[in-house]
Amino acid sequence: MIREPIAMIVCADLANQVRGKGIPAAALAGRGRHGVGWVPTNHLITCFNTIPEGPYGSLGDLRLVPDLATEVRVDLDDGRPPEHFVLGDLRTLAGDPWVCCPRSALAAALRDLEDEAGLRIRAAFEHEFWCEPEAEGPWSGFSLAGYRRNASFGETLLAALTAAGVEPESFLPEYGRDQYEVTIAPARGLRAADESVIVCELTRAVASRLGRRVSFSPVVNDDVGNGLHLHLSLTDRDGVPCTYDADAPAQLHPEAGAFFAGVRDHLPEYLALTASSALSYDRLVPHKWSAAWNNLAVRDREASLRICPLAATPGADPAEQMNVEFRAADATGNPYLQLAAIARAGLAGIRAGAATPTPTEGDLGLLDPAALADLGVERLPTSLAAALHRLEASEAVSRWFPRELIDVFLVHKRGELAVVAGKERDEVRALYTGVY
Repeated sequence: MIREPIAMIVCADLANQVRGKGIPAAALAGRGRHGVGWVPTNHLITCFNTIPEGPYGSLGDLRLVPDLATEVRVDLDDGRPPEHFVLGDLRTLAGDPWVCCPRSALAAALRDLEDEAGLRIRAAFEHEFWCEPEAEGPWSGFSLAGYRRNASFGETLLAALTAAGVEPESFLPEYGRDQYEVTIAPARGLRAADESVIVCELTRAVASRLGRRVSFSPVVNDDVGNGLHLHLSLTDRDGVPCTYDADAPAQLHPEAGAFFAGVRDHLPEYLALTASSALSYDRLVPHKWSAAWNNLAVRDREASLRICPLAATPGADPAEQMNVEFRAADATGNPYLQLAAIARAGLAGIRAGAATPTPTEGDLGLLDPAALADLGVERLPTSLAAALHRLEASEAVSRWFPRELIDVFLVHKRGELAVVAGKERDEVRALYTGVY
């Protein structure tokens, strides 16, 4: 059979579903300026493939313009066509960024952070996911036996990531039954979010080629849920680390402390952008090694912001190591909007001259509201509906993003909630497991 190789030009939408159009691969370079046609209403398609009533209807036209620097072409050597796709930006017919384009929103946030504060973000997205095993049997978290259950999957995945220009650091069985985590090296700004999309899509591609199912859904079964851990550090324009200060509170440089104060203080207002599904809030509860409060803590995996440990071995540079892990996120959130919200909140903290938050200690559930308020800490919204309400009411978030983007996000997510309304929890879990 004759074949014409196809390359997909794609974007991650508000549900972090990757959509796009295929073109002859030989024509890809020529589409770099103008891209392919796109429709505004496509952005309203929920993860369940429904379209809530929105502002666009059948009207409007956009261009999905590829960023050729993001091209992924991975031949898995199984006789099937290579995985070949390019990430792109949504633009108007005049070539300007569309107000609802998540990738453009992140580019603008990173540009403002650098222009105003002289800072750049280095980030790495760590993804947890469920993977159907090669064989049934008892599960043991973090074990060699757990690795063996999907050893061929792990090796193929790391090879695919390397071939795509992503630097894998580890693949491991996690605590939850048939739960795995893949970690990658940090990248700068926009590239970090691009790599989050690439990691998820290549994970799904490898699973499909091996006849397995995988899911990044926040909750797949009754074990612990699947989170997304976003490791963050700051550098100056020249790439010099500027997160660490040995003599400062929590060893955070004062400007970094102000940045993470903003990230912490505004978190309840933008949580819907980082934890974007009905199931996300089944994870964000106390005693699940997740995040239930908007707190910063040292080495505490129940904190929304965890100051990570520094190795003290000879030759280890603490300035290069220092990073803060953002834990109130999962793969139902669009990675560009996740990182854009964090950058905007951090810049707000710097503008306000905020002090480094006092790290919390112990179980915050034992403290009364007054004690939490003294720490500047509050319980995060406990449902997507509540998080959307906070987002809609936030004056700060309305200044960070075009109002049209926030309004479309609200319509989209409330349309998603309408699909699962009244359904039993097991059915909701099955639905999300299938689409993520």
